[in-house]
Amino acid sequence: MHRQIAGRLTGPVTKWVVLAFWVLLAVGSAGFAQKLTEVQNNEASSWLPASAESTRALEKLAPFQDPDVIPTLVVYERDSGLTEADRAEAAAQVAEFQELDGVEGEVLGPMPSEDGEAMQTLISFNFGSDGWSAMPAVADELREIAPGGDGLAVHIAGAGGQAADAAEAFEGIDGTLLVATLSVVVVILLLTYRSPVLWILPIFCAGISLFTAQALVYLLARYADLTVNGQSQAILTILVIGAGTDYALLLVARYREELRRHEDRHEAMAFALHRAAPAIVASAATVMLGLLCLMFAEMNSTAGLGPVAAIGVGVTLLVMITLLPALLVIAGRWVFWPKRPSYRSPEPSRNGPWARVGRGISKRPRSVWVGTTAVLALACLGLFRLDASGLSTEDSYTKEFDSIVGQRVLAEHGLVDQSNTVQVVANADRAEQVRQAMTGLEGVGEPSPPMVASDVAFIQAPIDGDAAAQSTFDTVERVRDSVSGVAGAEALVGGWSAVYLDTQKAANRDNVVIIPIVLLVVFLILVGLLRAFTAPLLLLGTVVLSFGAALGISALLFEYVFGFAGSDPAFPLFAFVFLVALGIDYNIFLMTRVREETLHRGTRQGALVALTSTGGVITSAGLVLAATFLVLSTIPVVFLVELGVAVALGVMLDTMVVRSILVTALNLDLGPRIWWPSSLDRGDHTVGPTPEPELTPTPTTA
Repeated sequence: MHRQIAGRLTGPVTKWVVLAFWVLLAVGSAGFAQKLTEVQNNEASSWLPASAESTRALEKLAPFQDPDVIPTLVVYERDSGLTEADRAEAAAQVAEFQELDGVEGEVLGPMPSEDGEAMQTLISFNFGSDGWSAMPAVADELREIAPGGDGLAVHIAGAGGQAADAAEAFEGIDGTLLVATLSVVVVILLLTYRSPVLWILPIFCAGISLFTAQALVYLLARYADLTVNGQSQAILTILVIGAGTDYALLLVARYREELRRHEDRHEAMAFALHRAAPAIVASAATVMLGLLCLMFAEMNSTAGLGPVAAIGVGVTLLVMITLLPALLVIAGRWVFWPKRPSYRSPEPSRNGPWARVGRGISKRPRSVWVGTTAVLALACLGLFRLDASGLSTEDSYTKEFDSIVGQRVLAEHGLVDQSNTVQVVANADRAEQVRQAMTGLEGVGEPSPPMVASDVAFIQAPIDGDAAAQSTFDTVERVRDSVSGVAGAEALVGGWSAVYLDTQKAANRDNVVIIPIVLLVVFLILVGLLRAFTAPLLLLGTVVLSFGAALGISALLFEYVFGFAGSDPAFPLFAFVFLVALGIDYNIFLMTRVREETLHRGTRQGALVALTSTGGVITSAGLVLAATFLVLSTIPVVFLVELGVAVALGVMLDTMVVRSILVTALNLDLGPRIWWPSSLDRGDHTVGPTPEPELTPTPTTA
């Protein structure tokens, strides 16, 4: 039945219908896909849940300040001391700043430092709810008015400067990242296929998948309040191209096998789809459901990534099991040139390197899996060096942006960042007591007189340090502890540092809640696919072990090679979801083939044949996925660099060590017991030489 459906999709007529459908859909999607960056929301305050204290405070702040106001600092510094001309020039620039579009209220400054070497001017901009996207252009205007020079350095800092630099960090994400990713994949496909033509088909399909997925995500972000940011768009691009190429490699490899067994290419594709599609669909379902588990996150940005990435994988799956097969049968055997798989030609993989690996493991499988497990467990010890307590603004990027330099200048010269305040709302009848509770706290400047609207009072005070630094978080906690002690005040503490602190707390909570959910979902999928309990438990255990080893090694690399100050609190969760969901892919590819071969050869012999048949394609698939995720390291954001390195390392461990050595050794050692409690392979099969694949059609029992 399944083979008949596959045959209809790639029939002499329907193959052209499938091609026309996807091409028309992609053409219609291209315009929407290009607008995806327009609906990005990169503001941390919008990522938080409604339950966060800073979010509740923001709601009560509405009568006192517009949430769309963006405080921006122009910071001046002269190492030899500011001159009278410097001060006069900065004072004259205030009038020009005041005339800029979007300026709200009075421009304050210039405010000099006590040592006379620096000063700052505070400008508040308001461009509405989408105003943050305007800040790169605003920063350029500020630099034109205050260019500095002749020993006077000028920096754009504060929330506005950070927004402009964040935009620069993600600049070209929809172009540069795509080109870099495709270039890496093309090179790997050329080396894998050794054909100057075949690589074009998977790349074309990946492009169709990406345009269609981006268009769908754009529509959901525009009309269904889906949260999309620069990180999720980058991950979407990487995931679609990487996963799509993986699925293409598996399908093409199976199609090439079937071309040696069937004279008619349409019949060969029907058999290839029938046998490869279950593994591809199970793999995609695992990744999609694993990613959708992120929707249980409190962080809106994390919850938004789940459907964004799942949509990408879902669209890619549909393209790779419909469009790619149609293109392959349209092209015919010549697309494999110069090594065309002719009818009844021998299968080259039977004496390849993976056949030799299998024979080596079969001699002492228990020693192999015990030794491999011990090595991976040792690598897990590096987890003790992983610091996921968060990163300051300065430590969040791999390059030194202007806003970071400006922030450092303020700190070095004893200037309080006037754009970063702790903001407290409380009941109006307790306003003075709340103000007194804030006064004199370490790291907190002089609180402002209470502003009252209706029965709510608003008090704010400048706080020392970087808005996202741990020391600033400690200051926010001190304020919260102090004002919460005022009876009847019902005080809530907000502000940018409070937002970042609550973001960290939400991310830590998400790590604890979501990881067990992902493990349960993946286990249930494996049970349904393999119809057993032992194999799914072992496979899940090997992937978790691989994850621990990858993260342990990565933690050492981050600290001692890259010199990073730590990791984002969300990093362990993101790395876990991608490594477990993607890492289990290769075990699915392998074990579905083991199960298929077990029906005819027994578990142990089937394990060897499966390793021999899938070794090359799974290794290539792992290399593609690792390389595509590694492209994330080209973006100057520490979180994405760490995620790319960790996932790339974990994928290579999965393909080269876990799948090829550890899982195969377990299959050979346990034999039929791997399928408990099913009745599959109750015979007493022994390990022997790997048989040559048949050149005639094999039974299609699933």
